[in-house]
Amino acid sequence: QVQLVESGGGLVQPGGSLRLSCAASGSIFSINVMGWYRQAPGKERDLVAINTVGGSTNYADSVKGRFTISRDNAKNTVYLQMNSLKPEDTAVYYCYLRSRNIDYWGQGTQVTVSS
Repeated sequence: QVQLVESGGGLVQPGGSLRLSCAASGSIFSINVMGWYRQAPGKERDLVAINTVGGSTNYADSVKGRFTISRDNAKNTVYLQMNSLKPEDTAVYYCYLRSRNIDYWGQGTQVTVSS
């Protein structure tokens, strides 16, 4: 079993920054993909950014140039640096990990962008 623990969410003003962290633990044999999704109230869960084992990254168009995903493979941790935050970035952010064709999700961390 794999556990994902997120941290770093909170309330921030428009234009501000936050950094999310997600640490994976448990029976991790190989990580193919780690990344972040988000779900706003009344909407579906959408991709924010993912990082593959080969090092490639993929971002949602709405966050390109503002968000940066990074990984520390030694710590099985993925980060999401979020800059120039907008009210429309308000959502619950979920950490995602894919290992051996199994998807794992964190419990979610709330990010609220409001003045």
